[in-house]
Amino acid sequence: MAPPAVTKLGYTPPDGGWGWAVVLGSFISIGFSYAFPKSLTIYFKEIQKYFSVSYSQTAWVSSVMLASMYAAGPVSSILVNRYGSRPVVMVGGVLVSAGMVLASFGSTIIHLYLCVGVIGGFGLAFNLQPALTIIGTYFHVKRPLANGLAMAGSPVLLFTLAPLNQLLFDSFGWRGSFLILGAILLNCCVAGSLMRPVNKSLHRKPKSDSPECNGAAVEEGAAADASAQSDNLLTQESQNESKIQGCLQRFIDISLFKHRGFLIYLVGNVVMFLGFFAPVVFLAPYAKDLEIDEYSAAFLLSIFALVDMFVRPATGLIGNTKWIRPRIQYFFSFAVTFTGVCHLLCPLASGYSGLVTYAVFFGIGFGMVCALLFEVLMDLVGAHRFSSAVGLVTIIECGPVLLGPPISGALVDISGEYMYMYYACGVLVALPGVFFFVMNYYNYRKLDEEQRQSVAVEMRTGEEAPQPQLNQDESR
Repeated sequence: MAPPAVTKLGYTPPDGGWGWAVVLGSFISIGFSYAFPKSLTIYFKEIQKYFSVSYSQTAWVSSVMLASMYAAGPVSSILVNRYGSRPVVMVGGVLVSAGMVLASFGSTIIHLYLCVGVIGGFGLAFNLQPALTIIGTYFHVKRPLANGLAMAGSPVLLFTLAPLNQLLFDSFGWRGSFLILGAILLNCCVAGSLMRPVNKSLHRKPKSDSPECNGAAVEEGAAADASAQSDNLLTQESQNESKIQGCLQRFIDISLFKHRGFLIYLVGNVVMFLGFFAPVVFLAPYAKDLEIDEYSAAFLLSIFALVDMFVRPATGLIGNTKWIRPRIQYFFSFAVTFTGVCHLLCPLASGYSGLVTYAVFFGIGFGMVCALLFEVLMDLVGAHRFSSAVGLVTIIECGPVLLGPPISGALVDISGEYMYMYYACGVLVALPGVFFFVMNYYNYRKLDEEQRQSVAVEMRTGEEAPQPQLNQDESR
């Protein structure tokens, strides 16, 4: 197994033990964060009729929820760095549960935007980002596998929630269903209780290793050491400025905007997310528009989720191999391109069997992208900067996540056809895939050049170091 980038956490992650319980908690938290907004599409037809609104207006419910989840990323990142993952996830579980309970009493579509979208979205943000961050503190060598297993929570819960929501809707209507879902979402608090902070003292690195951090406590210690070493070098004014910068850096690492790999990842993802979620949101409504019965339409989401469920851990296993991991960015580029091509071919599918085939291939592509989405970010910036990187990425991506489904819904309203929406989403996903291929090739070349230059400098330094001593010996 090829080793990944050197860890800068200041300790050696245990790569197992209680870490697998943490993966279970992350499995539940990530599962609800990603699957829950998609599963709500089962209620869209009824909500649309009940409030007499359009496709586009209805799509804003899940869109606002996803956008709020992304927009709250920096807030979640700051709280995780300050308090750790466990309390943040538990607070998030209470928030999203309260949002659904309040939504069950909604009288307008705006009420649903606020309760399901904003309150529920913030609750999901407090589940997603801490669950992603804590895996990097427990795993290093097995990190792609751990991430793949944790990310599999989304399709597993979607596979469960899609038929469950249809059953709840038939039995209790959308209001009663929202009330029951509020109770189910309290399981996020149970997931948070599993996220015990890693015991860094048991896995401390030797002092020769440079201890950089991925948490508030370690960062504070590193900042204190740096401050002690520089007391005799800095003026009082410089020290105060350094403390302010260190305080800001502890909460969010804005220097990432100078990181080449991070910028490549960010630009490609912003475009990709404009068309990433809409095909899932409109899959069941598309099937119903083709006069397929409601349970069969809901079952398409279950098929999609079932395939996704097995693809994510399989992708983690493949990504952890010695052939893939050193160049895992190419694997991600392929996954994005494959998903975009699936959307472009979707309108060619005819009848229910055609939609089943599309759901299978879409599940493969979607599963690969989601399993690698945060692993490649961690590969680029390192586990010690991952929490800040996720926060910055999610706040920027909330724009396309918010606008994508409503724009797609407006396209359906204008054209009266779903095929144009799938064509548009296919282009918006496939083009970033090609962009990732080209730019990651460039980035890998630059990294190889920088590594060769660094080795050359070290060799020259090593050759020149003994020279003064030799000159002194000759002068004697």
